Amino acid sequence: MKASGRWFTIGLVTSWYSSNIGVLLLNKYLLSNYGFKYPIFLTMCHMMACSLLSYVAIAWMKMVPLQTIRSRAQLLKISCLSLVFCSSVVGGNVSLRYLPVSFNQAVGATTPFFTAVFAYLMKEKIESWITYLTLIPVVTGVIIASGGEPSFHMFGFIICISATAARAFKSVLQGKLLTAEGEKLNSMNLLLYMAPIAVAFLIPATLIMEENVVAITLALARDDIKIIWYLLINSAMAYLVNLTNFLVTKHTSALTLQVLGNAKGAVAVVISILIFRNPVSVTGMLGYILTVIGVILYSESKKRNKGEP
Repeated sequence: MKASGRWFTIGLVTSWYSSNIGVLLLNKYLLSNYGFKYPIFLTMCHMMACSLLSYVAIAWMKMVPLQTIRSRAQLLKISCLSLVFCSSVVGGNVSLRYLPVSFNQAVGATTPFFTAVFAYLMKEKIESWITYLTLIPVVTGVIIASGGEPSFHMFGFIICISATAARAFKSVLQGKLLTAEGEKLNSMNLLLYMAPIAVAFLIPATLIMEENVVAITLALARDDIKIIWYLLINSAMAYLVNLTNFLVTKHTSALTLQVLGNAKGAVAVVISILIFRNPVSVTGMLGYILTVIGVILYSESKKRNKGEP
């Protein structure tokens, strides 16, 4: 039983890594190398897949109990979260058009910095001085990595840092909005409600900002049918990211999740460099390593503070 449980966990973690890194690399390939320059439409495809597959997983397969929305106020809160959520995903996808995955991941590693800032501003939550001290290498590392990045692009960097801030803002906002008794939703149910709302936001944005994208995609498909398969696989993987994240959180310890999460970004960087062969500098890699060290120290400091009486 223990052996089968161990293999199940290994398979789960492998699926988590594969879906996370796979969707990131395929996004990069589509938006940069393949030349499919429609990040809003791509995000809309992701959200449509998340809507459909979330419904299948919860309503049909009963993977988790269905949690219902109990009030108009709760729906409004979820809509706010959905808007921030899809903005962060769109921003991340837009940045991949201009930045290599390695630098994108380095910037994304600064999430703890923005989380601490928003937690203080929105919840008046003050961390220990040691926790704030660990954020110095997080920020310093990205500054060093930016200076040493051969493929640095200012617009891509601004969009990427904005998407990272939005991701942190969403996590803090979620903790602030959905705290009342009966309003808390697990991540699977939250995605079930957020994804369709995100689609509703993204449809007009796509029509206005990426005009004729459906006709263009169909024209591309007539020349190369693989684009349809790329979009379908990419969208399914976007849902698998959320599903496997939920399952890994459920079946592993907080410490295991923390270690795996910190390693995942580094693995994505190495694989992306091997596949896309983007130029890297020693300065850039040192900056990224410094940021990762800062993130690990930040996580350790938060864990110790939580354990204090």
